[in-house]
Amino acid sequence: MPLVTVDVIESVFSPAQKQAIIENVTDAMIQVEGETMRAVTWVRINEVGEGDWAIGGQTLTAKDVHALAQAAEGTDHG
Repeated sequence: MPLVTVDVIESVFSPAQKQAIIENVTDAMIQVEGETMRAVTWVRINEVGEGDWAIGGQTLTAKDVHALAQAAEGTDHG
Protein backbone atom coordinates (compact mmCIF):
# COMPACT_ATOMS: atom_id res chain seq x y z
CA MET A 1 0.00 0.00 0.00
CA PRO A 2 1.88 3.05 -1.24
CA LEU A 3 1.87 6.39 0.51
CA VAL A 4 3.03 9.30 -1.65
CA THR A 5 3.80 12.58 0.11
CA VAL A 6 3.93 15.79 -1.89
CA ASP A 7 5.57 18.71 -0.09
CA VAL A 8 4.43 22.19 -1.15
CA ILE A 9 4.75 25.68 0.26
CA GLU A 10 1.63 26.80 2.08
CA SER A 11 -0.71 29.07 0.09
CA VAL A 12 0.82 28.24 -3.29
CA PHE A 13 -1.88 25.83 -4.50
CA SER A 14 -5.64 26.26 -4.30
CA PRO A 15 -7.83 23.45 -2.95
CA ALA A 16 -8.79 22.58 -6.56
CA GLN A 17 -5.12 22.41 -7.57
CA LYS A 18 -4.30 20.20 -4.59
CA GLN A 19 -7.17 17.88 -5.57
CA ALA A 20 -5.75 17.73 -9.09
CA ILE A 21 -2.32 16.84 -7.67
CA ILE A 22 -3.88 14.05 -5.62
CA GLU A 23 -5.80 12.67 -8.60
CA ASN A 24 -2.85 12.85 -11.00
CA VAL A 25 -0.36 11.32 -8.56
CA THR A 26 -2.83 8.52 -7.84
CA ASP A 27 -3.28 7.91 -11.57
CA ALA A 28 0.51 7.82 -12.05
CA MET A 29 0.88 5.21 -9.32
CA ILE A 30 -1.96 3.14 -10.78
CA GLN A 31 -0.20 3.11 -14.16
CA VAL A 32 2.69 1.35 -12.43
CA GLU A 33 0.96 -0.85 -9.88
CA GLY A 34 -2.39 -1.60 -11.53
CA GLU A 35 -5.98 -0.49 -11.02
CA THR A 36 -6.61 -2.93 -8.18
CA MET A 37 -4.32 -0.81 -5.98
CA ARG A 38 -6.32 2.44 -6.39
CA ALA A 39 -8.34 1.91 -3.19
CA VAL A 40 -5.18 1.54 -1.12
CA THR A 41 -3.01 4.21 -2.75
CA TRP A 42 -2.61 7.14 -0.36
CA VAL A 43 -1.53 10.61 -1.43
CA ARG A 44 -0.79 13.21 1.21
CA ILE A 45 -0.22 16.93 0.60
CA ASN A 46 2.17 18.33 3.21
CA GLU A 47 2.13 22.12 3.32
CA VAL A 48 5.31 23.69 4.62
CA GLY A 49 5.02 27.17 6.12
CA GLU A 50 6.18 30.13 4.07
CA GLY A 51 9.78 30.89 4.95
CA ASP A 52 10.37 27.32 6.18
CA TRP A 53 11.48 26.18 2.73
CA ALA A 54 14.67 27.33 1.05
CA ILE A 55 16.64 26.84 -2.14
CA GLY A 56 20.30 27.78 -2.23
CA GLY A 57 20.05 29.26 1.25
CA GLN A 58 17.22 31.62 0.26
CA THR A 59 13.83 31.14 1.89
CA LEU A 60 10.75 31.06 -0.31
CA THR A 61 7.24 32.39 0.17
CA ALA A 62 4.13 31.69 -1.85
CA LYS A 63 4.67 35.04 -3.58
CA ASP A 64 8.18 33.95 -4.60
CA VAL A 65 6.88 30.67 -6.04
CA HIS A 66 4.15 32.46 -8.01
CA ALA A 67 6.77 34.88 -9.40
CA LEU A 68 8.98 31.95 -10.43
CA ALA A 69 6.03 30.28 -12.15
CA GLN A 70 5.13 33.46 -14.03
CA ALA A 71 8.73 33.92 -15.13
CA ALA A 72 8.81 30.32 -16.38
CA GLU A 73 5.58 30.86 -18.31
CA GLY A 74 7.13 33.91 -19.94
CA THR A 75 10.04 31.82 -21.22
CA ASP A 76 7.80 29.02 -22.56
CA HIS A 77 8.28 28.92 -26.31
CA GLY A 78 6.01 25.91 -26.84
